[in-house]
Amino acid sequence: MSVLTLNHLAIGQEAVIYRLMPDCSPFRRKLLAMGITPGCKVTVVRIAPLGDPIEIKIRGFFLCLRRLEASLIQVQEINP
Repeated sequence: MSVLTLNHLAIGQEAVIYRLMPDCSPFRRKLLAMGITPGCKVTVVRIAPLGDPIEIKIRGFFLCLRRLEASLIQVQEINP
């Protein structure tokens, strides 16, 4: 399994949240409150035409994140 950031995943790709980067301090609580915690499975549902925002599915609900926020979330790819 390789570690990369959430914004590098392709549509339909699944991964597990590995950690939140230290740079995400300004909105770390917001991400944690939305259920983005280490160990959770996440799937990229779709990406806006210009690349921002990214829609993900996590914990059974859909969530849109800005590309900046997604770039501060490290994930481990799930190999099929």
